[in-house]
Amino acid sequence: MTTSHLPLNALRAFEASARQLSFTRAGLELRVTQAAVSQQVKGLEERLGVQLFRRLPRGLALTDEGQALLPAIADSFDRIRATLDRFEDGYFRDVVTVGVVGTFATGWLLPRLKAFEKAHPHIDLRLLTNNNRVDIAGEGLDFAIRFGDGAWHGTEATRLFAAPLTPFCAPGMAKKLRKPADLKREVLLRSYRLDEWSRWFAAAGLTSPPTKGPMFDSSVTMAEVAAHGAGVALLPALMFGHDLRQRRLVRPFQTEVTLGEYWLTSLRSKRQSAATHAFRAWLLKNVATSKA
Repeated sequence: MTTSHLPLNALRAFEASARQLSFTRAGLELRVTQAAVSQQVKGLEERLGVQLFRRLPRGLALTDEGQALLPAIADSFDRIRATLDRFEDGYFRDVVTVGVVGTFATGWLLPRLKAFEKAHPHIDLRLLTNNNRVDIAGEGLDFAIRFGDGAWHGTEATRLFAAPLTPFCAPGMAKKLRKPADLKREVLLRSYRLDEWSRWFAAAGLTSPPTKGPMFDSSVTMAEVAAHGAGVALLPALMFGHDLRQRRLVRPFQTEVTLGEYWLTSLRSKRQSAATHAFRAWLLKNVATSKA
C-alpha cells in the first residue's frame, strides 16, 4: 500500500468502530449507515490481508492486528484534528510552550497574559507550571522561566530580575514580632533550598536557629500556609505584591537576602520560530517596563 493511496475513509471507519466496538455506533458518529461502516472496514481488511475485528453476536472485539493498528491510527487523527483546530479566521495559530516556576507564574506572568493575547492573538501560549525542576527537552518546551544562578547545562539563559527573599506572615502573627530575633520562637516554613533561613538570619546579623518547620516544594503553597497563620514563610516580595495589598500577608521586617534570580532559558540547540521570538521580545519588554 502506498501513502498516496491511503484509504482515509476506511481508516476513519476503523478508528471509530474500534473506539465504539460497534459498527452501528460508529455509523451514528460518522453520520453514515452501519452497512457503510462495515463495508469500509471489510475493504480495509481485504487490502491489508488481515482481520481487524472479531464479529460477535453483540458488538465487536479487536484482533491482535486491530489492537496493533489502533494506536497509530488514533494518534494520527488526533494530531490532524489538533492541527486543524489551530486555524482560526484564516490564520494559523502558532504554539509557544513555556514551563514556568509557579511563583513567577502567579505573581508576575498571569496578570499580564491578557495583554499578551491582545498583542499576539494568533499565538497559542501554553503554560506548564513547576517547582523549578524542569526538563526543557524532555517536556518539549520552547522556554523555561526558572529561579537560580543562570547556569543550566546546554541552555541559553537571559536574566529577567532578582527576587530577594524576606519574611512574610499573617497580620495577627506580625503583631508579636518586634525584632528579627523574635522569629526564633515561631514556626519557620521551609523550601527545598535548605540554606535560605540561615542566610536570611545572617543578613539580619543573627545566628540561625535550628529549622524544623514544614518543608514545601512550592512558594505559592508556603504563602497560603503563612496566610493562615501556621508559620512564617521566606518569600520573594516582588511576587506577592497582591497579597501585601490585600493584607493577607505582611512583611514584619525589611531585611532581604538575594539567593537567585529569575531567568528565561531555552535550549541552545533548538531553532526559534517567529512565535517564540515574539514571546521572548514581549516578555523582555514587559520585564523592563516593570523594573522602571
